[in-house]
Amino acid sequence: MTKEEILAKVDHTLLKQTATWEEIQKLCDEAAAYHTASVCIPPCYVARAAEYLQKRTAVCTVIGFPNGNTTTGSKAAEAREAVADGADELDMVINLGMVKEQAWDCVLEEIRTVRDACPDQVLKVIIETCLLTREEKVRMCDVVNRSGADFIKTSTGFSTGGATFEDVELLRKYSDPGVKVKAAGGIASVKDAETFISLGADRLGTSRLIRLLA
Repeated sequence: MTKEEILAKVDHTLLKQTATWEEIQKLCDEAAAYHTASVCIPPCYVARAAEYLQKRTAVCTVIGFPNGNTTTGSKAAEAREAVADGADELDMVINLGMVKEQAWDCVLEEIRTVRDACPDQVLKVIIETCLLTREEKVRMCDVVNRSGADFIKTSTGFSTGGATFEDVELLRKYSDPGVKVKAAGGIASVKDAETFISLGADRLGTSRLIRLLA
């Protein structure tokens, strides 16, 4: 793949707690210059980034991040505020406690509630694969298939592990053709990026690839 083809699949990401507007602005400049799919940034910077970018690059933000155990209502409110601020894409974290209780209908209803709050935006569902069994990952593919979301995403990058080749292959196998896969967390090399894409990832959440490919 060319570097341009790889970068077109990147959500250029900065979600650390200490991120400043100056750092976010630099992220936006890099994303626009290298034509990444989006910038993925904390909710508090969405309005400023949307105004600054003027549609040169899509603005992505996170919902219920990073733990996923806020209430459904608060996630929906976050989504509505993000849309009002100019977000084009939203990455939401599922409630992992519900998964461990096998409350699949509750997980589905929560995703659909957030979907209703951002009907015209791209919605990605973070399932935090490092905390799930294989059976739970497969069940989550089924839930996301029925939810109306656009993507199933491996990881927040803030837990015990990030994307693995095995997980991306599994998610692609059990997700419907209309549901895309995003690999995120720990993508450290161009070779890794190419492998994730070859296994079926349509997006890569990373802060490193621009530095490696520029």
